[in-house]
Amino acid sequence: MSELAKTYEPNAVEAKWYDFWLANDCFKADPARVSEKRPAYSIVIPPPNVTGVLTLGHVLNNTIQDILARRARMLGKEVLWLPGTDHAGIATQNVVEKALRKEGAMKHHDDLGREALVAKIWEWKEKYGGIIIQQLKKLGASCDWSRERFTMDPAYSQCVSRVFVELYKKGLIYRGKRMVNWCPASLTALSDEEVIMKPQNGTLYYFKEEVVEKNGEPVKDPAGQPVWVTIATTRPETIPGDTAVAVNPKDTRYAHLIGKYVRRPLPVQIPDEEKLTPIIGDDHVEFEFGTGVLKVTPAHDKADFEIGQRHSLPVVDIMNPDGTMNALAGESLVGLDRFEARNVAVERLRALAVLVKEEPYQNNVGYSERADVPIEPRLSEQWFLNYPSVNESRSVVTNGAMKFFPDRWAKVYDHWMENIQDWCISRQLWWGHRVPVWTKTLPYIDLKDGTPLERAVYVSGEVLRAVETSLSSLQGERSILNHKFLSQRDGLTMIEVTVVTSSSAEAKALEALGFTQDPDVLDTWFSSWLWPFATMGWPEKTETLAKFYPTTDLVTGPDIIFFWVARMIMAGFEFMGELPFRNVYFTGIIRDKQGRKMSKSLGNSPDPLDLIAKYGADALRFGVMRSAPLGADILFDEKNVELGRNFCTKLWNAARFRQMQGGTSEGEIRPDRLTSDDRWILARLDIAVGEVTVALEDYRFSDAANALYRFFWNEFCDWYLEAAKAALHGTNEALKANTLAVLDFVLGHTLRLFHPFLPFITEDLWQGMEFNSDLPSDQGGRTIMSAPWPKPFDEDERVYFGLDPEADQFAAARYETVNLGRGLRRDFNIASNKRVRFVLRATATTTLAAHDIEVLRILLNAEPFDVLAEYAAPKGTPAALTPLGELYLPLEGLIDVAAERERLAKEITKVEQELAKVRAKLADPNFTDKVPAKVLDEHRQREKDWAEKHAQLAKMREALGE
Repeated sequence: MSELAKTYEPNAVEAKWYDFWLANDCFKADPARVSEKRPAYSIVIPPPNVTGVLTLGHVLNNTIQDILARRARMLGKEVLWLPGTDHAGIATQNVVEKALRKEGAMKHHDDLGREALVAKIWEWKEKYGGIIIQQLKKLGASCDWSRERFTMDPAYSQCVSRVFVELYKKGLIYRGKRMVNWCPASLTALSDEEVIMKPQNGTLYYFKEEVVEKNGEPVKDPAGQPVWVTIATTRPETIPGDTAVAVNPKDTRYAHLIGKYVRRPLPVQIPDEEKLTPIIGDDHVEFEFGTGVLKVTPAHDKADFEIGQRHSLPVVDIMNPDGTMNALAGESLVGLDRFEARNVAVERLRALAVLVKEEPYQNNVGYSERADVPIEPRLSEQWFLNYPSVNESRSVVTNGAMKFFPDRWAKVYDHWMENIQDWCISRQLWWGHRVPVWTKTLPYIDLKDGTPLERAVYVSGEVLRAVETSLSSLQGERSILNHKFLSQRDGLTMIEVTVVTSSSAEAKALEALGFTQDPDVLDTWFSSWLWPFATMGWPEKTETLAKFYPTTDLVTGPDIIFFWVARMIMAGFEFMGELPFRNVYFTGIIRDKQGRKMSKSLGNSPDPLDLIAKYGADALRFGVMRSAPLGADILFDEKNVELGRNFCTKLWNAARFRQMQGGTSEGEIRPDRLTSDDRWILARLDIAVGEVTVALEDYRFSDAANALYRFFWNEFCDWYLEAAKAALHGTNEALKANTLAVLDFVLGHTLRLFHPFLPFITEDLWQGMEFNSDLPSDQGGRTIMSAPWPKPFDEDERVYFGLDPEADQFAAARYETVNLGRGLRRDFNIASNKRVRFVLRATATTTLAAHDIEVLRILLNAEPFDVLAEYAAPKGTPAALTPLGELYLPLEGLIDVAAERERLAKEITKVEQELAKVRAKLADPNFTDKVPAKVLDEHRQREKDWAEKHAQLAKMREALGE
């Protein structure tokens, strides 16, 4: 075998093997290979935004997916890990517009126009859109890159249009004017899931309005004084849009005022009669909030809009789409930004002497997820979807057919599904899937004879003849034609003809006939909810779809459980008739050591590529996975990545150590020549295989990583490799050959266990140690990726290797003896690399072979290591009671006993002082009765620790004699 380099160089190794895997099509899935003996395993990547770059969140998510995919290959499955990117409508358009403005190419996108801007975005996508894909390759992602998809690919776009048409046919998609979440920065509607609620420290403004009759005459109280009502609001700038004041009809303070009016103070410059707004009664009004009187602004608040609908109130929109105030807000506010207008409105109220008071107030304000600005409730005509297949999508999780990990997310999911509301699917953007709807306005003339298109008519419910004739000869999805009557124009009643179609041929024909396509695009999630099947060739019944759908696992963040997961489940049932995946693993959020979410603005989010360059991809993967418990947040610490690098170095050095011993590679293990250490490490390997396998099957990735760490670092390297030196450095060649065979057996299994976590270094060592030689190509001969996943030993194997409890207990007893001996060294500050004499006075039942004595000598770094049945230890000799007998560390010539006694005396005095302090506090009721329970527990623990320290030091001093 070729000699391994002295040090592991991850960058060169990782680049070499990734190129090898790609060149040999190691990641490619072939549906033709799927069979009963080779079952399918499939997983689709949560498509990162085409604008994206690798983050630690991507590292976590994609490492988990890679672990699942690589292990599935080792289990003999045909694996499809399907990659791709999402066009990310709002984010991508914002990025490109910002770049164009910086270049001076435009001030506003209208300067370029739709076609030119979309062309610029495509240019940007081709140049920069694949960055994250290349970065995922650096991480080692074993995706089938030949199947990479993009949500704006022509075939995928056709799927999106087809789904729109099908849902429209079923009456589930409709257009309506409703209150929506509006982003003043991106100038588009948002769904409820795209709004992030943030606590804000604001102000509650109290202002008063005079109560009047319908004719404007003031209402007087019994004392003849004018009646006023005081109203509390956080948004005084919207007062010009108030069309009512509401009180609860059960509120005795105000019920008698229902039917009266108030004189609205803003805007100032309008006639008094236009300021009058009615006082209405509505059960929605809360007695406790503010003063119990609510200003109703139907155009700028969802709850107010609903009140307005119930009471047929007018809707007065006083705001422009960009969040500035329009002319209806009045002269003093027009043109101002909404937050500037707030300050001006307050000053106007103060000048009018109607501002009563101001109070600090914390409330939750909805922010646009993408633009990070407060959203505005806005009345807007949009496309909406009444969600399909809701019942099936709920029951598949509640009945356990689809499993969530951790399962607590199932309740969150079910609660959302129970309270689900129609989805606003249209966006006022130019980048995305255009709404597949075409319209044209025509005159309606009730004639029975054919007429030119401009005079075409609906007669007895028949469709427009010219449109029908033009479209009937085209192939593809049947069109849907509707119409609605518009107002009179030039003496004619006009109708708007609507055609909904997914056929590009029909679209061209419609445009030739003067029809105009809807300017809106569909919400980005309206395309990605089709991801599991649209990426596999749907609606065609492809072999890929037949063999790999439904997918096996989905790995995603809980923050998109509603955006994406729930919607994919509904789409799967609606269009495929079954669930889209069987298991959903929700990752945690990566936070810094202070518990803060990673973000660029905080400067606490390191660049994963920098970490890969510094430590290697394997180190980053292992460091993240060791600290990622099931579904819990991860506290990221670069030290974990450094630990990952150290672990890779340990693995490399262990392999080099084995290589340096020479001998036959992977020789036959002779059970009659196994030492107790050999049997112990084989038993520990068996346990590790079982623990790692079960942990991965339960999606407990950090438990699997930590089990591997414990086995390899602690049990294999720290104990077995050191113990094996007794045989490897001895003169018994047969014993040495058998120990080498055990080493190779354990290393071969270890590399396979580690491969899903550490793909690069395990491949390099698998090939470098020639563990792949003489293996079939599809069983690890070509790459470790296809090597079989290790299995726990069966009973015959355990018997063959002699893995009985007695052998395990004997080895464990020796290692415990070594630990106690090393403790004696530490107690008396004797360096671990200094050879010292140890004496074991063995128990009557302890029998140690020469090999076992040599192992103890090596592990204790003893020179000599004596086993004596009768040993009269000199007075003051430190000793430890071990499972094998009494272990002595003669100190003669090692330390200055007098100086050591003096040092211990000083140490004991310090400890006694600390112990006295803490006991005095615990005896003082003024302390114990007043401090929090947590502080009291800390002091009790401190007393216990100091007492144990005192006992240990006293024992050491006693061992040194007087």
